[in-house]
Amino acid sequence: MRAEALLENIRFYRATSPINNLDIKGISMDSRKTLPGDIFICMKGIKADGHEFVADAVAKGAVAIMAEEPVAAPVPVLYVNDTSRALAMTASAFYHFPTEQLRLIGITGTNGKTTVSYLLDELFTHHRHTTGVIGTIQVKIAGKTTPVQHTTPDSLSLQRYFAQMVEESVDTCIMEVSSHALDQGRVFGCDFDVAVFTNLTRDHLDYHENFEDYFRAKSLLFAQLGNGYNRKGLKYAIINKDATYATRLIQSTSQTLLTYGIQEKADVRALDIRCSESGTSYLLQSPAGDIRVNSPLMGMFSIYNMLAAASVGLLYGIPLTTIKKSFENTSGVKGRFEPVNEGQPFGVVVDYAHTPDSLENVLNTIRQFCKGKVWVVVGCGGDRDRTKRPMMAKVAVELGDYAIFTTDNPRTEDPEDIFHDMIEDISIGYEWVPDRKSAIQKAVQGARKGDMVLIAGKGHETYQERNGIRTHFDDCEEARKILRTIKET
Repeated sequence: MRAEALLENIRFYRATSPINNLDIKGISMDSRKTLPGDIFICMKGIKADGHEFVADAVAKGAVAIMAEEPVAAPVPVLYVNDTSRALAMTASAFYHFPTEQLRLIGITGTNGKTTVSYLLDELFTHHRHTTGVIGTIQVKIAGKTTPVQHTTPDSLSLQRYFAQMVEESVDTCIMEVSSHALDQGRVFGCDFDVAVFTNLTRDHLDYHENFEDYFRAKSLLFAQLGNGYNRKGLKYAIINKDATYATRLIQSTSQTLLTYGIQEKADVRALDIRCSESGTSYLLQSPAGDIRVNSPLMGMFSIYNMLAAASVGLLYGIPLTTIKKSFENTSGVKGRFEPVNEGQPFGVVVDYAHTPDSLENVLNTIRQFCKGKVWVVVGCGGDRDRTKRPMMAKVAVELGDYAIFTTDNPRTEDPEDIFHDMIEDISIGYEWVPDRKSAIQKAVQGARKGDMVLIAGKGHETYQERNGIRTHFDDCEEARKILRTIKET
């Protein structure tokens, strides 16, 4: 692609030498992955600054550099004020604005993003659409999946994924959008058609200055709705009316609004709700009519997730009968209230709950149908928001009968330090078992008929991270092994 075409949307930059007729074959932001003909864009990261690797990029064949700060290079250097924005705009142009050719649905909120994305994937697939999903667990393109490291990838990877989706004839892309990605501008250039807000509870305060800053980041998806560089039609904001900050979020967008909820008056609501150990039943009330849904998904939080997905489906004319069928046949998401059953007389559930609110929701759901004692195995991740640790522990002790605190990706922190942060406000009602496998074993072996064991915090994750090293660890696998051992004896 000619440099002039690539930079068409970047109006203000200063070039150290002419770029007329310069052919750009690719874009890189990592000097180790730079290829001949690339433009290398200097990005400032948490651990490294791309401005320090310009010489390496040129040695690999970069024909141009984009930077914020002075650099020395024998190739043209294009100076911009913000390389993060410029990267997104450049990547979008290089891949021929792929989100203009897709129906792009963005989901943000503290909890529920992954489940809503999977419900939508199933719903649109039932309605004979070819889908793509970008989220916490994986990237899925027309049925093919690849693992990911961040909920929302960097803007270059995003545009590359979108371009691949266009090539694979995907028509609907469902994407989880994290507060980090919004704050860092990773989704600049993404032409969202629909923005969905699930809820807002305490999380990521290790990154954000405070809860208000966390909300500000989330609200960017709605304030910037339709932030692509070309128009392609109406945009929609779908907001949980029952959620904290819902009113302010509604005020932050001028786009067409659709609300959902249970408590507050909303466009899409769940009425006559019945929850049990076998799932949920409710009357789905909507502008398109009413229909009863009987889903295997458990808990009130699952109903909220289904309402969010139903709202999106209704926007695109998916019949209520199709929505009902999809919700009633879903198998859920790995690590989201996932049952582990080996024929034991008590229940075992693995869930990703890693915030005080999500842990409370899951335990309240279990309490609705558990006839015996509730065992809770939970820890807190290292190098993350320390303020939520005592809150997590307090929820576990107050809503569980037996709380076993353990490790959960300690990263570079000492697990003992994390544990002491957790028990800051409590003195009884818990046990400390540092080894996560031993903690799971203690709970599972201690449970009796009618009890429930909740293994919380990691959900779908298949690793334990300590001092930069990840070793394989899967809560479901470990619980299943222990249950089989008990069965054999």
